[in-house]
Amino acid sequence: MLKVVSKEVLGARLPKNIRALCVATHSQKFRTSEDKPSYHSSSNSAQYYKIPQDIRNQLFAHGGIPKSYNIQTKSFAETCLMVREPSLDIINCIKSIDYSKPVNRFVLYGKKGSGKSLALAHVVHYGLETGHLILHVPWVGQWMRYCKEYSNSELKPGNVDINLDAANWLVHFKTQNAHVLSNADLVIGQDYVWSKREKTQKGAHILELIEHGISRVKYASSCVLGLCMEIKELSKKGKCKTMVAIDGYNGFFYPKTRVYTEKKEMVPPSKVTVTEGFLEVTKFDWNNAVCVLTVDEIASAKEDQLSHMPKYLLGKEGFEHLDPFIPVAVNEYTDKEFTSCMEYYRERKWVQPAPGQDEELSFLSGSNPYKLMQICAGL
Repeated sequence: MLKVVSKEVLGARLPKNIRALCVATHSQKFRTSEDKPSYHSSSNSAQYYKIPQDIRNQLFAHGGIPKSYNIQTKSFAETCLMVREPSLDIINCIKSIDYSKPVNRFVLYGKKGSGKSLALAHVVHYGLETGHLILHVPWVGQWMRYCKEYSNSELKPGNVDINLDAANWLVHFKTQNAHVLSNADLVIGQDYVWSKREKTQKGAHILELIEHGISRVKYASSCVLGLCMEIKELSKKGKCKTMVAIDGYNGFFYPKTRVYTEKKEMVPPSKVTVTEGFLEVTKFDWNNAVCVLTVDEIASAKEDQLSHMPKYLLGKEGFEHLDPFIPVAVNEYTDKEFTSCMEYYRERKWVQPAPGQDEELSFLSGSNPYKLMQICAGL
């Protein structure tokens, strides 16, 4: 006759070190020790993984993690991202992509605060791990609405340059791609004449183009444009494998900006020099690459937003530019994700456990990740 033994009794009979391990494993079920995105699977869904500090410094030192979440990571003394289905779906698709075919374009969409930027950050981390050359724009709105300065373009009459922001982006690009830029095959395919005395010659390493934009800031916007064109050609020749990642992509198509000419006339995004480069690398006419973009209501700066869907946010021009693309919805937390988030907050001593706490916070936040973070934020 079998004797039924309760879990409590069984646990009491285990050695102390084994019992402690069991308790730790149970309490840490909202975490995964696997910090490599290429190994993440559906079994890790709703779990947090920790980004090593050196990887964080390489990828996100110049942007890519939303400001409010960045503040939280400093409070928690670690950078953790939740493994969610949208980013998992994109990563799984990228693993099976035939890079000899025209570029696949994924568009993350969802309501404000649903986690699109962090899903993109997860995919960018995967791109670093798998050796992609990363063309990452942390936030298009920074250029179109909050640029540091603007001036009429010397090399492209009729356009406006945002050179300080362009130079900062070149530093960001150089830092992110330190793992790839040592490749001697990455050489430029044409001459770039900047002035009577300054020229970057055909056959020079692509780093020369980047360094020129950083050191000669007045040409930074044109260097960004040239860099995008060169990377596209290098990818087509099989010299590199590229991941284009742009947050707030619809900002390139919203007609109102805070960029002006010297006559104080507002400049549409199409006349901002850097725009041409990033529209070029999101076309379908190249290969050996993948594009992962987000569309966001905030990127359009429109007060009376009627929808968060890609067709509405991109408008006719933007939608036709990307069509066909693969839409990927980023929704509010599932019950499992919400529970994991609250367990993580409690583990970090960010909230104190209380009866009925999860149900109340789920109701107040609507399970929206950003709203939940705001409710739980410090005073």
